[in-house]
Amino acid sequence: MTGRPGNAPGAATLRGPTPGESDQRARALSLRLFLAMLHTQELLAGYLGARLGLYEALDRGPADVAELCARTGIDSRYAREWLEQQAVAGFIEVDDVTAAPERRVYRLPPGHAEVLLASDSPLSLVSLTMLPLGGVAGALPALLDAYRTGAGVPDEMYGDDWRHGHSGANRALFTYSLPGWLSSALPHLHQRLAAAPSRIADVGCGAGWAAIALAGAYPLAEVDGYDLDAPTVAAAQANAASAGVADRVRFHRRDAVDPELAGRYDLVCVFDALHEMSQPVSVLRACRRLRADAGAVLVLDAKVAHRFVAPGDEIERFQYATSVLHCLPAGLAGPDSTASGTVLRPAQVRRFATEAGFADVQIVPVDDRFHRLYHLTG
Repeated sequence: MTGRPGNAPGAATLRGPTPGESDQRARALSLRLFLAMLHTQELLAGYLGARLGLYEALDRGPADVAELCARTGIDSRYAREWLEQQAVAGFIEVDDVTAAPERRVYRLPPGHAEVLLASDSPLSLVSLTMLPLGGVAGALPALLDAYRTGAGVPDEMYGDDWRHGHSGANRALFTYSLPGWLSSALPHLHQRLAAAPSRIADVGCGAGWAAIALAGAYPLAEVDGYDLDAPTVAAAQANAASAGVADRVRFHRRDAVDPELAGRYDLVCVFDALHEMSQPVSVLRACRRLRADAGAVLVLDAKVAHRFVAPGDEIERFQYATSVLHCLPAGLAGPDSTASGTVLRPAQVRRFATEAGFADVQIVPVDDRFHRLYHLTG
């Protein structure tokens, strides 16, 4: 039988793009990268506004260049350029574009403060979109080396920007969604926590927003948060004090693997942290030991496709980019790392849970674009 291999029976026929198609693809990708650069630059300018307190200053009322400088202590020439850029980008408004530069008055449009200031609002995006950029930018030299050597990049290389951004990214989720998920999707667990004194462990607690939310939802519960990062534990303690729950919510710089903690808790949680842990099976095994008789273990992690797809949607793209820039390098910084990365698919969670000794893993039906909630039993 003759002919090209691609025309053999059962073989796929592959056709390369025509010159016209190649040109269209090149133009589309070129435009996409330009827009990505534009959006990145605007986010970095927003980072300046967030870190220098410029949005907070404008939230106190309209300001011209001199007034913004008086409120924040920044240089007047930089203030003018930043205000003009923000107005051009549409983040803020200016009252009269024809006025002299020093006489123009700028203000936050209605609703913009909710997005541009850190808070527990579901619309606040400063922690998710702006602060992490500063952390990644600072870690880029270490990332270049890590990609060449296979080494990890520990969280401290990402600095306070990543720490604060990552900690605040899920604040609204924990505050407004988590308690409702438990009451509607896990009613037996909800009833147990609501009806009698109970103990909850939050492993990899971060800034403590989940622990604080659980304490607010269950007034009879005592909550212990565990994390290995000292500045993060300190921030969590301050947040609990501000929320008025420090008498029932305590944070510890301690490894949850400690056998002294075994059997204490009615609920053990690992929220948006398992994929960053170098040894997730050991962590889940520790969670299994932490729970009391009939206690529950919940794992919240990235909502990704069940299998690799390319190209992916916006959520898959976000999760993979986060993994490339932080979660995989951070996970590789620990000893004997499994190198999970952000893209922790349900099948992998089940494998980890089985190795840790759990008999079953159920996906809890919750409505969230970025996360899955798993209930580990047995």
